Amino acid sequence: MTNDFAPRRAALVAGAGYLIIFLFALFANFVVIEGLVESGDAAATAANLTASEDLFRLGIVAFTVIFVVDVVIAWALWILFRSVARDVSLLAGWLRLAYTVMLGVAIVFLFSALQMLTTGVLDGADADAHALLAVDAFEYAWLIGLVAFGGHLITLGWLVIRSGWATRILGYVLIVAGTAYVADTLARALIADYASVENLFLAIVAIPSVVGELWFTIWLLT
Repeated sequence: MTNDFAPRRAALVAGAGYLIIFLFALFANFVVIEGLVESGDAAATAANLTASEDLFRLGIVAFTVIFVVDVVIAWALWILFRSVARDVSLLAGWLRLAYTVMLGVAIVFLFSALQMLTTGVLDGADADAHALLAVDAFEYAWLIGLVAFGGHLITLGWLVIRSGWATRILGYVLIVAGTAYVADTLARALIADYASVENLFLAIVAIPSVVGELWFTIWLLT
């Protein structure tokens, strides 16, 4: 008799975790961050955060849920693929955990932005500027984490191909998505006028990542 968690149950846990992340990420990213933060405009961003403080706090909670669920997904995927290549599965898990740690660090900056605007430590334009810097720091910390997440998707894609449990195309799409995440972060660091190519890189990252991770989720759940 064994107490090991069955691979099939691990797949269902990981798939359910992905669904939770999709829902919470849509809210946190597109409703809260995209809806409240005005890039380069400290005064407008501060006004939005102050007027919608409860919404911003819910966004922080949503990111925190993602932070916790990602740990569970890393564990479940390691169990699922350890019979394929134990060391590579472990590497994939560690890379996802490294990304998750950076997400946790990034969330701290959102708390800092809120503190700048609500505690009275700074006043007026100084508070606004520091709050925007904290929100920017959130994005940059997350971007660094996405390099590790890209590495996770690359190794995960290799495991999918190696396992033979799903079509090899899924594995290749995950590898492309992972490579795109890495390339986007490097581009932001290396290209001074990144804004001029931002839409291009958005498409390069979004298309394979949405297709690959949604496809992978469906595969996990079926």
